[in-house]
Amino acid sequence: MSTRDRILHVTSQLMQRQGYEGTAIKQIAKEAQVALSSVYHFFPRGKQELAADAVRHADAHFAGMLAEALASEDDPADAIVALARVVADYLRDSDWQDGCPITATALETAGRIPEIQAAVEEAFERWRGLVAEKLRTTGIPEQDVKDLAYTVINTLDGAELAATVSRTTEPLEIAGRHLARLINSYITNRADVP
Repeated sequence: MSTRDRILHVTSQLMQRQGYEGTAIKQIAKEAQVALSSVYHFFPRGKQELAADAVRHADAHFAGMLAEALASEDDPADAIVALARVVADYLRDSDWQDGCPITATALETAGRIPEIQAAVEEAFERWRGLVAEKLRTTGIPEQDVKDLAYTVINTLDGAELAATVSRTTEPLEIAGRHLARLINSYITNRADVP
């Protein structure tokens, strides 16, 4: 891993666990095992630039995990259940610390730091796009595909928060099952249209 990538990786992990405000550049340098001057070399505009790039780094990692989970099942409803299971396992395996990689940062910076907000919006858009791509294979009308993609990402994000608080995978398992039912209802209704 290059020095720049190591800095981004550490920053995204710290912001995931501590948020933007709770993550200091000195801590990033220490945990990435680089000189403070190296952080500023790669991110000359400072913490906001670093945070926006760290959100993009976390987005790329999560999008890869999301794409892999969605590809694991041919049926879109089953793929969403698989995705919920992967997120639940990841969260449990991190001892309930590594939830959505951008939620804490998004909540702290929304409306205050446009550069970070834009990176967060791009991430959510990419995740919805991956879900929509899977749903399009069913013949569901495009507007419904977009609405369902929003619903899937929003529901899983909320279920992840509930799972973190309760320290159990149950909220994500329930969300996965109900999202699958919802998707199947659209597929069934589409099949009934002449």
